[in-house]
This record gives sequence, structure tokens and C-alpha cells, in this order.
Amino acid sequence: MAVIRDIDESQAPLLDHLIELRSRLVKCVLALVVAFGVCLYFADPILGFLIQPLKNAFPEGEGQLIFTKLYEVFFVELKVALFAGFCLSFPVIANQLWAFVAPGLYAREKKAFLPFILATPILFLMGASLAYFVVMPTAFRWFLGFQGTAGGLEIQALPTANEYLGLVMQFILAFGMSFLLPVLLLLLHRAGIVTRDQLVAARRYVVVLVVAVAAIITPPDPGSQLLLAIPLLLLFEGSLVLMRLTEKRRKAVVEKPEETQSAS
Repeated sequence: MAVIRDIDESQAPLLDHLIELRSRLVKCVLALVVAFGVCLYFADPILGFLIQPLKNAFPEGEGQLIFTKLYEVFFVELKVALFAGFCLSFPVIANQLWAFVAPGLYAREKKAFLPFILATPILFLMGASLAYFVVMPTAFRWFLGFQGTAGGLEIQALPTANEYLGLVMQFILAFGMSFLLPVLLLLLHRAGIVTRDQLVAARRYVVVLVVAVAAIITPPDPGSQLLLAIPLLLLFEGSLVLMRLTEKRRKAVVEKPEETQSAS
């Protein structure tokens, strides 16, 4: 009678694993290159989409982006295409990495990791959407409020295309990566590195750390910092709730066999 093993039977030598890794990496690079080419073709519409928060923050018909170097807009479009191409090809890249790692995991480990894999792009998209639709318009209106006159001279905002794109990417990456906090905490909890009681005891330090991180990774305006710090604190509290539910479920699973054994 054949024995069905819980883990995949892949006792291949190191060279075979390296060959498979190379194949997976080549597919990741090809996916990125194809996505980059597609996004480069549509670079102008993508850049136009990223410009909308700034356009809406300016008074009607007054907004503009300038460039101070002849090649600046060309490299801006390359950056836009690379950034959008990575976002577009991320599902393929993540799938290839998972296909390489999954054979070395037990079935229960695959089942445990699957919710985190699914939650990662969703949480990143939530953070990026908050940055694009709420934070950036608020921050840009606040920044443009400093226009006016001083000493008889007019102070006018003339953002360059390269600086604006860097600011947009900073917003999107900062909020998207920060929203992955629950994934990190729950992974640490599942691995037994931290417990819920430890995080509850360190709550005051977590609040200080979140505020400090929000002040560092966002532009220097209080609105952006608050709009990042408050969701992070809510996500932290939500992670504690999920940890409590997980611990209750584990306790129930452990106690059920004991009750069955004592009844028999």
C-alpha cells in the first residue's frame, strides 16, 4: 500500500533547485519586461492619472508641471512605466516565487500561509488607494496654500515633473507598505515570535513608534502624518483582535481531543 506523504517528494539535488530557481527568476523578469513595455506605451495616460490629485488641488486652469532638464520628462515616463509595470506584473512574480517555495512546505503550512498571500495585495491596494484618493489631495491643497506674496514678490508653486513623481511614489509606497502591518504581526504571532499579551503590554510604545514612522516616511505636513498614523493604529488593534480569535481557535482544537480521550 502506497504511503501518501504530507510534504511533496522533491529530494532533488541542489543543482536541480538552482535550475528551477533560475527558471522562475527568468519568468519573473520576462513578466516585468512585458509589463514595462505595455506601461511604457501607455505612459502618458498613466502619468495623467497620477497627476490628477495635483491638478484638482490647483485652482481651475492654473496648474502646471515644469521640467528643468531637456531629458527629464523622458526619464519620468521611464520611471512611471517601471513603477506601473512592477505593480502589473506583481501577481505573476508572486506566483512564481510561491511555486518555488510551496513544494518545501507541509500541507498545513501552505494552508496557513495562503490567507497572508491573498491579503498582501489587497492591503497594499487599500493603502495606495487611501494615499491617492484622500491623502494626496489633502496634502497638495495644504502645500499650495503657501502660495501668495512676500515682500512685494509673488510666491508661486512650480513643481517639476520628476519631483512630483517622486512625491507620488513616496506616498503610494509608504501607505501601501504600511498597510501590510497586520500581515507582519500575524506572521510573527503564528511563528511564535511574539504573543498577543506582549503586544498588548507594549501598546503605548507601538503608538509612539507608529507616530514616529508616519512622521518619517510621509512628507512634512501634519495632515499626511495623521492620515497614516490613525489607520496604522486601527490595523494594529485589528491584528490584536485576530490574534485573540486565533488563540481561542487553537485552544478549542487542543481541548477537544482531550475531552474525547477522557470520555473514552
